[in-house]
Amino acid sequence: MDPKDAVHAAALWAGLHLILLLVLSVLVTRQRRRHRIEVGDGGVPALAQAIRAFGNASEHVPAALAGLAILALAGAPPLLIHPIGLVLFVGRVLHGIGLSRSTAATWVRAAGAVGTWIAYIAMAAALLFYAIP
Repeated sequence: MDPKDAVHAAALWAGLHLILLLVLSVLVTRQRRRHRIEVGDGGVPALAQAIRAFGNASEHVPAALAGLAILALAGAPPLLIHPIGLVLFVGRVLHGIGLSRSTAATWVRAAGAVGTWIAYIAMAAALLFYAIP
C-alpha cells in the first residue's frame, strides 16, 4: 500500500465534509437574507434551525476530520478510512437534514447522530490501535 493512498482517502472525506459545511452555511445565509436578519436568529424558527444545523456540524466535523487525518498519517489503510468517512458523512448529512426540517426528535436526526457516534467510536478505536507501537 502506498502511504499516499490513506492520505487521499482522508482528503476525499475532508473535501466532502467541507462541501457539507458550505451547504449548511449557505442555508443560514439564505434564511438571513429572506428575513433580513444580520445577527442572531431574530426569533425566526427557520433561521434558528439553519443556524443550529450548521453549528452542530461545525461542532462535530472538525474533530472527526482531524481523526481521519491522523489515521492516514499513522498508516491506516484506505479500507479503514473510507468506511469511517462514509458513515460519518452519511450521519452528518442525515442529521443536517433532520435538524433543518424540524426541531422535534425525528428518525432522520437520530440516525444521523447515531451514525456520527459510530464513526467516532470506530475512529477512536482505530486511533488507539495505531497509537500502540
